[in-house]
Amino acid sequence: MSAEHDTSWDEDVRVAVYRAFAEHGRPPTAPELADAAHGSLAVAKQALHRLAEQRHVVLDECEHVVMAHPFAAIPLGFSVMGAGTLWWGGCAWDAFAIPHLVKAEPEVLVSTRCRGCGEPQALMVNDQVPPKGDLVAHFLVPAARMWDDVVHTCGNQRLFCDESCVDEWLAETGQDKGYVMDLRTLWRLAAGWYDGRLDHGYTRRDPAAAAAYFAQAGLSGPFWS
Repeated sequence: MSAEHDTSWDEDVRVAVYRAFAEHGRPPTAPELADAAHGSLAVAKQALHRLAEQRHVVLDECEHVVMAHPFAAIPLGFSVMGAGTLWWGGCAWDAFAIPHLVKAEPEVLVSTRCRGCGEPQALMVNDQVPPKGDLVAHFLVPAARMWDDVVHTCGNQRLFCDESCVDEWLAETGQDKGYVMDLRTLWRLAAGWYDGRLDHGYTRRDPAAAAAYFAQAGLSGPFWS
């Protein structure tokens, strides 16, 4: 087996990507990737492509890591500030997930704007209790299609002042209504979804396990099938 097709370093590369985001708020540098693949950047890049195929990361056309959920390397509507680290939160779901996944940062400030009226919003989100407030989250893309264009999907999982702001935005943009949830439900969805992702041996949920998780969070129906 050639070095470029040696999959034995894939998990080390995956963990390096996630830990760089978790600890520094950014994707790993080229030297950090090479270190994770026994000193070979070529092996690391091949690993990244396999990880992208397995939906562990999202790459752009330059082979740069754009997303490693719940982290993002590009702004998609949210900033997440901990005591020592600043992240782009990929979406409402991911922004709420960061304090659950990054144990060193159990409370963060999530900042965004209402997608409808543009009103600035800021929430303290922790790993113990849901934040209070009347904001709602609107998810545009159903679960079965979320990976068709994952950047588009994440860019359209946003917070709104209330459901009337959702309806006004949908009318202005000509979009069909997706799924609206309150902050408590969003927090439950985010709380355990990424458990274990910073560690070796992580495996993605299969569709049945994902459906069970959604149901436990209080999400059901065709949108979540």
